[in-house]
Amino acid sequence: MNTATLIVIYVAALLGALCGLVVYSEMRRRRFGPSQQDRIFRCRNCGSVYTDDPDVDRSRCAQCGKLNEPIEF
Repeated sequence: MNTATLIVIYVAALLGALCGLVVYSEMRRRRFGPSQQDRIFRCRNCGSVYTDDPDVDRSRCAQCGKLNEPIEF
């Protein structure tokens, strides 16, 4: 093998690994991130963070049962 072929293989391998990391991180973000439609709530009593449907104005905490307002970012 000549030098040019080795350089092309090396660069292609690095770009392939970089593309693989981008795809993996995007899949992980989509899997663990909240849905764009869900509202995020934080309980003022116990501090639990949870999500609920977008049409709910107040949601009951699953841990302690207190009604909470959604978090606005």
